[in-house]
Amino acid sequence: MSSELIDLRRRETAALLSTDAARAALALHGTPLLLLSPERVRRQYRRLRAALPFVLFHYAVKALADDAVIAALAGDGCCFDVATGEELAIVRRHGIDSDRVIHTHPIKKPTEIEEALAQGVRTFVIDNETELAKFEGAPADVRLLVRLAYRSPHAKSDLSTKFGVGPVEAGRLVGIARARGIHVAGFSFHVGSQLDDPDRFADAVTETLALMHALECEHGVRFTVLDIGGGFPAAYDAPVASIEVLGARLRPVLEPHAHRLEIIAEPGRILVAECMTLVTSVVGIAERGDGRWYYLDDGVYGSYSNVVAEDVHPLVFAVRELLGADTDAHRWSTVAGPTCDSTDVVAREAMLPDLAVGDLVASPVMGAYTAVTASRFNGRTLTPIAVVGFGMPHPAVAVDPVRERVDALA
Repeated sequence: MSSELIDLRRRETAALLSTDAARAALALHGTPLLLLSPERVRRQYRRLRAALPFVLFHYAVKALADDAVIAALAGDGCCFDVATGEELAIVRRHGIDSDRVIHTHPIKKPTEIEEALAQGVRTFVIDNETELAKFEGAPADVRLLVRLAYRSPHAKSDLSTKFGVGPVEAGRLVGIARARGIHVAGFSFHVGSQLDDPDRFADAVTETLALMHALECEHGVRFTVLDIGGGFPAAYDAPVASIEVLGARLRPVLEPHAHRLEIIAEPGRILVAECMTLVTSVVGIAERGDGRWYYLDDGVYGSYSNVVAEDVHPLVFAVRELLGADTDAHRWSTVAGPTCDSTDVVAREAMLPDLAVGDLVASPVMGAYTAVTASRFNGRTLTPIAVVGFGMPHPAVAVDPVRERVDALA
């Protein structure tokens, strides 16, 4: 762990919990509660735009499908990447034009394709002949992108096995598409989730550009789209390459092609990871053979689902310590969730002061793949999300009745 990063996260969390907005939200909802700052989302988007100004960014809605996030990004001109009809419906009810939406799930029901086409979506991703055939007879302005597979062993999640093809199969799909009158506009790839390796991003771009050139020569076509995917890392408990560092590495390999290619990206985690903080309460305490255990009212079957799904190591801070209260000597502790499942463990070797039942703890950087992957195991309700921050009007759309939300504006 990086002490400098942890100190930063500690200060950020303390500042958030000191606001009237956070206090109001906690007073209204109690715990567990996710505090969402749309301004953090906008800030990350603006950093991406500054680092790679010629790239058209499409937010991957799957990372956090929250109305406040969609509204914040839409207001700043961001485009959107959806993987299901449900995600498309979320985006469309914000009045976002279909030409700002791409559908990137490589496997789709025919009815999903029909519904997306009816909504005006025209850019889709495929990676096999069966999927390609589903677009026979599609409108002439439909653009298909063939997804490539790149191994990235340093990624938290290597995404090259379930989806994507190699260069030989990619060329075969282009040939089949041309024979069937289906328009392949270019290629997409995803180097892996939470990849802290700027060189791998750049290498994937270089390899894809070389393949595009070779296939243009072979088939006498001209590709127009390059989708560099997502995977940009977020700093949880350790530093990672910043947006600016990634941009500096990618810009020299991408910018020379920006005059003839539409270069798009699908950032998800990097835009929303830092926008939410989880506040939970201690509901139980036990002394066991390996030390003290604290049991919280949220766990890995809820908002801490990223612990299991993505091997995230969340920071856990005692709120009274963050807010300046005197604390006892710290000890290494295990932090667990509320369910009856023994695997529901949030963190081991967390350095915490002595806590009592009812004390609050907070975890920052909880915006990505947390609320969206939570379940209702043991019949527990999903953790509500409270929107906090400056200048965020409540979107004039229907609110998901499962997730209560409050506008507690600072």
